[in-house]
Amino acid sequence: MHALRAVVGPERVLHRPEELFAYECDGLTLHRARPAAVVLPRDTDEVSRLVKACRRAGTPFVPRGAGTGLSGGALALEDGVVIECSRMNRVLEVNAAEGWAVVQPGVVNAHLAKAVAAHGLFYAPDPSSEAVCTIGGNVAENSGGPHTLKYGTTTHHVLALQLVLPDGEVLRLGSVAGWDPGYDLRGAVIGGEGTLGIVTEVTVRLVPRPEAVETLLAIFPDVVSACRAVGAVIRKGLVPAAMEIVDQRTIRAVEDSVYAAGLPTDAGAVLIAELDGAPEALARECAAVVDLCSREGADRVEVAGDEEERVRFWRARKGAFGAMGRLAPDLYVHDAVVPRPRLPEVLEQVCAIGDRYGLKLSNVFHAGDGNLHPNISFDRRDPDELARVMAAGEEILRTCVEAGGVISGEHGIGTEKRDFLGLVYDEDDLEPMRRLRAAFDPERVCNPGKVFPTTRFCVESDPKARGYDEVPL
Repeated sequence: MHALRAVVGPERVLHRPEELFAYECDGLTLHRARPAAVVLPRDTDEVSRLVKACRRAGTPFVPRGAGTGLSGGALALEDGVVIECSRMNRVLEVNAAEGWAVVQPGVVNAHLAKAVAAHGLFYAPDPSSEAVCTIGGNVAENSGGPHTLKYGTTTHHVLALQLVLPDGEVLRLGSVAGWDPGYDLRGAVIGGEGTLGIVTEVTVRLVPRPEAVETLLAIFPDVVSACRAVGAVIRKGLVPAAMEIVDQRTIRAVEDSVYAAGLPTDAGAVLIAELDGAPEALARECAAVVDLCSREGADRVEVAGDEEERVRFWRARKGAFGAMGRLAPDLYVHDAVVPRPRLPEVLEQVCAIGDRYGLKLSNVFHAGDGNLHPNISFDRRDPDELARVMAAGEEILRTCVEAGGVISGEHGIGTEKRDFLGLVYDEDDLEPMRRLRAAFDPERVCNPGKVFPTTRFCVESDPKARGYDEVPL
């Protein structure tokens, strides 16, 4: 503790139980681990010195931003120290002419958008938690969001990184040109879930704000017909900026909450589609989407007449997770991706799984790119219900993988899905990934216990003998 205080001062080292309580979990409240301490650096030099202090003491450490992650990625296992970067929250430079900005990792996603709006630019990745999540966390998880369909995920918008390695050395990866000769180590860090080092600066790509935007709200009798409409739009050759689906249970929760958007509570599902670009093209594309939705069974399709109505359409989607608190004390937000043509059948299977286990399951998801978010509302105080939640969750993941999908689209693996990685990769696949991690962190002190399986793939040999000693939660 003395070494940490020597770097940042006593006022920025938290160690009392009441101070550490909020850091026991991230947005995945099912997994908890109390850190030994939490430190609050303000710049790269302090992060580097903190890492070196932890190394000298043989103490593992974990980077953390706003704590909005949903996979247990920011938990300090093994009595580790949390290096909490939310006070590193400055936009350091904006180059409007060349379309990039340099920010510290604690900059809130939505704050960056506001900071560059006056230049006619915006930062495209927009997670649903954009009002609170930070750029550093977005980098760690390669976060997506509603507009991933057209603009891509975080990795498509990060040009360069400054990284404090697990030995305290400071390294720069990438460039404002968007590429570097040699191996793409920048790409390895994005989505690396904070296991390769601590990101302390991010150079992001900014894009021009679209000339015009059209937002549509299509009302469907059920989720499956809404999914079919999404497929029809894509097959037509259209690429909307976003295509999001909200099911009936979610609609009712939203309409009973402060996020109420005036949606019909008897609707089986709503599809929010957003198109952007040149005004001359939007009218034709908008008419095509309206026609395709009607053909696939939409009861009606509304087009936002102004910005106020557009915001109302999005309120149901952006406020969905907050509204879920009305259904039960706890919420398990799943994350998986399936090929878009398989959406209708997979959604039917997911809903059947929820019914079979007697659970309150709802769906709100990025339909345009097949990124599902089945949400299970439950009460963890009921051991039987908790067991059913976990069993249903595993079955949902298996269903998605069997349909040709993967077990995460944007939330990451963390502690939540590390022991399900075998659904996608075998030991031969995982070996080079482990070696990459070991090249950055040979002593396994940076965010240990994350990503790689701890209960599988170790039947033939002792994992410590192979150089890997990930510790189960």
